[in-house]
Amino acid sequence: MKWVLFISDLMIPLVFFSILLYGLLQGVRVFDVFVKGAGEGFETILHIMPTIIGLMVAIGMFRASGALELVTRCLAPFAKAVGFPPPLLPLALMRSISSSAANGLVFDLFKTYGPDSFIGRSVSVMMGCTETIFYTLSVYFMTVDIKKTRYTLAGALLANVAGIIASISITRWIFGY
Repeated sequence: MKWVLFISDLMIPLVFFSILLYGLLQGVRVFDVFVKGAGEGFETILHIMPTIIGLMVAIGMFRASGALELVTRCLAPFAKAVGFPPPLLPLALMRSISSSAANGLVFDLFKTYGPDSFIGRSVSVMMGCTETIFYTLSVYFMTVDIKKTRYTLAGALLANVAGIIASISITRWIFGY
């Protein structure tokens, strides 16, 4: 197990230096290209900032108004009936919208149940099995001016539902709950 941790600790520096070395061997002025890319990244940030601010305000209003708690209470009986832990409902709902809101919910669940509990482990797996769909769609599609998303949203929502179900199943299977 120690060798896996050793390799994982080396992966990011190894990838970084590999890219740097490859660029140098190809005769690329690596620092100049980096600076140019950073400038383009800054322009992209300025372009998508209104969308990000709008999403953050909407999420804050949704949580502060009590709407998230109301939706969670309404869905709790259904969740219990299908074997889904009701404390995970807010995260399952918010994860598809905002990663920062989901992280806040994760920390709250860790404080309440502990990171080594069934809820804590399920939350950890769920964060790895799901994506912030609405944030990603709005930011990336807006950046490249895509107006017609076709089946992207439906496919992404279906994948998130599969990830949520998988996170509970994987936690039960691996940790024996």
